[in-house]
Amino acid sequence: MKDSVAAGDLYSKALQSNGNAPMLLAGMGGVELRNHKTADAKQRFETAISLSKGKDVNVLNAVADANIDAHDGDAAYAIEKLNLATQTKNFNNADTYLLLGDAYRKQIDGGNAVQNYNKALTLDGKLAEAKYKIGKIYETQNNKEFFLQAFDDAVKLDPMYAPAYYELFYYWYFRDVNKAAGYLDSYIANSDPGPEVEYLKTDFLYASGKFQDAKTKAQGMITSLGDKVSPRMYKMIAYACDTLADQACATQNIDTYFTKQDPAAIVPADYEERAHIRSKAADTATMLTAFDDYKKAIDLDTLADNKAKYAAEAGAFAKKLNNKPAMAQAAAIVYATKKTPTNTDLYAWGMANYQAGNFKTSDSIFCGIYETKYPAEIYGYLWCARSKQAQDDTLNSQGLAVEAYQKLAEVARGMDSTAKAAGSADSTKYKAQVVTSYFYLASYYNDVKKEKQAAIDWMKKVLEVDPTNQTADNIIKQLSKPPARRSLPDRPAAVLNRNPAERRSSVIC
Repeated sequence: MKDSVAAGDLYSKALQSNGNAPMLLAGMGGVELRNHKTADAKQRFETAISLSKGKDVNVLNAVADANIDAHDGDAAYAIEKLNLATQTKNFNNADTYLLLGDAYRKQIDGGNAVQNYNKALTLDGKLAEAKYKIGKIYETQNNKEFFLQAFDDAVKLDPMYAPAYYELFYYWYFRDVNKAAGYLDSYIANSDPGPEVEYLKTDFLYASGKFQDAKTKAQGMITSLGDKVSPRMYKMIAYACDTLADQACATQNIDTYFTKQDPAAIVPADYEERAHIRSKAADTATMLTAFDDYKKAIDLDTLADNKAKYAAEAGAFAKKLNNKPAMAQAAAIVYATKKTPTNTDLYAWGMANYQAGNFKTSDSIFCGIYETKYPAEIYGYLWCARSKQAQDDTLNSQGLAVEAYQKLAEVARGMDSTAKAAGSADSTKYKAQVVTSYFYLASYYNDVKKEKQAAIDWMKKVLEVDPTNQTADNIIKQLSKPPARRSLPDRPAAVLNRNPAERRSSVIC
């Protein structure tokens, strides 16, 4: 019932009269683990195992179950205790293998998880939960053929196994309302009456296109259950209001949902929905936070298809805004979805940031990543230099791009020389980049460093690759001229008409 306080009170009361009962200790440890008291929980678990001499399979299973289910639980610790259980005398407990599958699943080890679920089925061929959980593994891989079959197999093994009906209902939720209705009826028929059933009925109203009815029922659940209502009802209202174009209602309820929901229970689609809602906000600042949500959805989701979908939505939204900072955010999101990004993907990400004026970011991409990953390509060196120059003032007084332009010229000349040695017709492909680099360096050394000879030397390098460059030749001539001689200022006629001694005295003065 999601009431850890009541559970803790119950175990505490029971332990007052039977403080050495291993199962009570294991249960209390589970409550403490859910309350983030990991050290206290571990002590309870070890005491329970010690009192039962490590030979009670039920105790070992209970300790493992708590560590698997609780967010702060230790899956490796659970596996250790479950393996201990399998070594007990006359071991024959399917639940142990079921829990081992769960523990490996928590470690995102699907292979070992399925192996142990199958071991559980070997001991109990009617264990629908094992088949259901095999389906959940394949569901994370988006293997529709296998997970649907596994869920169907689960209800064949046990026609009263409600969780499989639940999964089948949600699979058909947006695909086939009629099929979904049948699975919902089966779920309700095999479940205890209560809020969970009513939540599903609310969801089905939405799936059936009865958006106002879904909103009304969700509001009724919030009113009747108060603080005990599942946060998903706020999410349902947000979805309904978003569909009904009620922006204020959608915003208020999706924000409430994120405030009330356990962070561990938030799924990628929740961030996607908040992104949808925020993208329709009246102010630009709020609209742009949609990209943060798309990024979170991508980081949280494990399916490549879903990641690509979120990235496509973010890109379309940025394009609609025609906002360059937004496009840069979208480019980062797209790049993050690539399992093996290419040089084109990296270039697009860097350029989006350069065009948005995020020069430090484009600097880190082109100088820090592109040059390293693709050292035989010009683009990293070129846009590294341009990104650094863009961070300087119009006079380049800090010389931020000096080293980058030196490297660009060196690499570009090397590439052209290699092409020439290979007999390529296009052996001066990067001449323009080389010349631009040398002009930047000459300007910096002459105008900022006041080192005229260094500037002349850079201009001579221009002539090495472009002998007909008249601008470089003119600059060399201009800088090579000796400084003009200073002449004496004209003297007034009265001074010039004095006698030589007086004139001499006056000049000296």
